[in-house]
Amino acid sequence: MIRKPLPVLISLLTFAPVSWAQGVDLDIKGIEGALLDNVDAYLSAIPPDDYEVSLRFQARLERNFTEALNALGYYHPKYEFVVSDDQNRVTVNIDPGPVVLVELVDIQISGEASRDPEFSALIENSGLKQGQPLVHSQYDSLKSAIRNLALRHGYFEGSYQLSRLEVAPELNQAFVRLHFDSGIRYHFGENVITGSQIKEDRVASLAPYQSGDPYLVSQVGEYNQNLSNTDWFSSVFVEPDLSQLGQGRELPMKVSLAPQARNQLETGLGYSTDVGVRGTLKWKKPWVNSRGHSFDSSFSLSAPEQTVTAGYRIPLDDVLKQYYRIQYGMKNLDSRDTKSLESNLALERHWVMDSGWQRTLFVRYLIENYQQGIQDDSGQFVLPGISLSRTRIRGGAMPMWGDRQSVTLEYGDPSLLSETRVTRLIGGMTWIRSIGDNHRGIFRLDGGANFAEQFDKLSPSLRFFAGGDNNLRGYGYESISPKDVSGALTGAKYMATSSLEYQYRVYGNWWGALFYDVGDAFNDQPELKRGTGVGVRWASPVGPIRLDFAWGLDAAPGDEFQIHFTLGPEL
Repeated sequence: MIRKPLPVLISLLTFAPVSWAQGVDLDIKGIEGALLDNVDAYLSAIPPDDYEVSLRFQARLERNFTEALNALGYYHPKYEFVVSDDQNRVTVNIDPGPVVLVELVDIQISGEASRDPEFSALIENSGLKQGQPLVHSQYDSLKSAIRNLALRHGYFEGSYQLSRLEVAPELNQAFVRLHFDSGIRYHFGENVITGSQIKEDRVASLAPYQSGDPYLVSQVGEYNQNLSNTDWFSSVFVEPDLSQLGQGRELPMKVSLAPQARNQLETGLGYSTDVGVRGTLKWKKPWVNSRGHSFDSSFSLSAPEQTVTAGYRIPLDDVLKQYYRIQYGMKNLDSRDTKSLESNLALERHWVMDSGWQRTLFVRYLIENYQQGIQDDSGQFVLPGISLSRTRIRGGAMPMWGDRQSVTLEYGDPSLLSETRVTRLIGGMTWIRSIGDNHRGIFRLDGGANFAEQFDKLSPSLRFFAGGDNNLRGYGYESISPKDVSGALTGAKYMATSSLEYQYRVYGNWWGALFYDVGDAFNDQPELKRGTGVGVRWASPVGPIRLDFAWGLDAAPGDEFQIHFTLGPEL
């Protein structure tokens, strides 16, 4: 039943107009489901200002009801209007009558599209079948869908030779006739590139099609996306040159580009309880030369650590999926029992595989001067290795589904200028899953291992520490590791941590959280540290913000309670 408040209603029982009270209800009876929904939609389209005391309004109601029922194949409706004694309610009893059935479905595809299986599937799934009730929207949708599919597949000269829906209400029959001549299917021609500061062979290599391939609009969109993902251009537009229709089967593709700004600067200010206030400055050159090389650098400053990084990227023939990267980084750290100045130079070869995994082969040269507890030393390592990682996300800043996996293996040997023989294995995984729109669960598992002949020769940056905002909440940042005879942290051979978190949407983009963390950084046998607590999550415009109140269940007396605040993605 529909109850519609009307500012003014008229008597629908007699032909004489009668004034009605304000706010009269309108009830619809006799129909349900799709019929009722459609009547409601048509009735809601009448602006309140159009309500008036007149027989014309009664006729308009009937006309709207009839159009709503006709659209679903009911051409013989009957109406009965009943006014309540107190004149506060009008009930409309609707008898929709018999439904019109589809008697004839005459759909013909001629031209080269007659051999295209997607047209056959489209017609088969349209819902237009002989003997079925007539639904006007199915006819309209199929007519538009055939035309749109033709354009997506390159039948640019296709047209309807006949398009007609005939209804014989007296017979309760409908006749559907659609005759579409697609003409020829155009193919991709040469790419005509304008406005590019990058060599044309580089730009053309990003096209997912070859000259002579059958036209597909999805591949045009993919080419647009590929060009945008290079970050070489401020604007990208790829389209077929329709002025060449009729000049041959192959249609030239216009690729209109505009260069990205050659220099980009970005500043940022953040805060976390691990490192306090952090300021960042990034300088980026999206393109250095016509081969598409790029450069990026960043400077990050916080109280315990200061870092400088710079990288140079050299794309290969598969521009987006294969490239070399040369990277240099310097980091000064003064935190707890660690003071170090490290310098890293790395040469990397990257592959982005079709499965979504990113594979990296690398070799890095590490020099580090440090004080770790009572140890004052310096070291150098040449570490070749391999890394695999993959991140998948469905959703926005706080995705309702996602996962991340990564594993890195590297090796150092004295014959390759390393202080000691060492094999390092580091891995981690995170899963985000949800039930409905209001329940999220996050599970994390991270670990690392150093298999070293002489562990005390490993630099602090190669050792493991646990505790902090993203590791083991309820404990201070990197406050968990074995200790030396003076009680200072030494770093560990191994680390394993895990976290289980449940989140519930409280309101809008605000969530509450319950979590439990467990883990340790250790040399021989772990002594598991546990942390638990509650938190608040906000999917802010600048990214997820997390505030946690955590209790370290195995923390030293007086250090059991920690507040953790972070800004950044969960994966």
